[in-house]
Amino acid sequence: MTVIEQTRAPRSEARRRRSPLGSRWTPYLFLAPAALFIALFQAVPLAQEIFLSFTHTSLLNPTSNTWVGLENYAHIFSDDEFHRTLTITLVYVVVCVVGSVGAGLGVALILNRSFRGRGIARALVTVPWAAPGIAVALIATWMLNPQYGIVNRFLNAVGLGVPGGAILDSSTYALPAILVTTTWQLFPLTSVVLLSALQAVPKDLTEAATMDGAGRWWTFQAVTWQVIKPTVGLLALLMTIWSLRRFELIWLMTKGGPVGSTETLVIDLYAQAFDSKQLGTAAAIGMVGVVISLIVIAGSRFVARAAEKENIR
Repeated sequence: MTVIEQTRAPRSEARRRRSPLGSRWTPYLFLAPAALFIALFQAVPLAQEIFLSFTHTSLLNPTSNTWVGLENYAHIFSDDEFHRTLTITLVYVVVCVVGSVGAGLGVALILNRSFRGRGIARALVTVPWAAPGIAVALIATWMLNPQYGIVNRFLNAVGLGVPGGAILDSSTYALPAILVTTTWQLFPLTSVVLLSALQAVPKDLTEAATMDGAGRWWTFQAVTWQVIKPTVGLLALLMTIWSLRRFELIWLMTKGGPVGSTETLVIDLYAQAFDSKQLGTAAAIGMVGVVISLIVIAGSRFVARAAEKENIR
């Protein structure tokens, strides 16, 4: 062994001795910026919201807090209007999730086939998702205008016109109109993600199923669905959370009306905070939304683990 090799050996051994300590702290160093960001911009506001939900705080004097305990929660859960808001929120979330994921899957199956103009079709599908929510709300409001809206003209032409002509002013038709608009904006994202999942399905499995005489439905159920099922579950979770947080589209189209027929949790929260000036009540409503989101996330994790155990068996 030369002198250079002898001097290099101890250095390399010293590096190996120091490496366990470095490798132990390296993950924490990489996570530190994200943890600091979450603590400053999410954990602190959440803690403040939890505190406000137990106080009587007015927007006109937000520095003056009166501790009221569970009074805000007792007030909202004893209010029949809040019960209706929860029901509307549930309907809104379920329809938007099922509609966006279902429509996205259907469009993805079509775009996964070979046909002329497929590239252009894939690009056009993403337009509703790329458009800002404000633009989508304004376009939908214009299309539903009782005087010159194309939707009302079509419905009147086929004899299905809404009495009075104002769809967004009807407590019966306003919510379905918002559901269709929201689904129209959300389904492009699900279609693009599911298209990527469909392209990851092994072709040899589908070809083997076809050679065995399996039809399209059986091939989709036994092969394709098993591959894309985790992606569908993840999209359903994301669509649920986004639907719970949806504000600008509903507010710009109906402001929660008419007569509260389109008032979801976030619209009710906004009304309590900025119309009624009751920050404590608004914070309590916000915490109800947080709890619902946590329940949805925990439920999705439970279902995913159960599916994994079943697949292992």
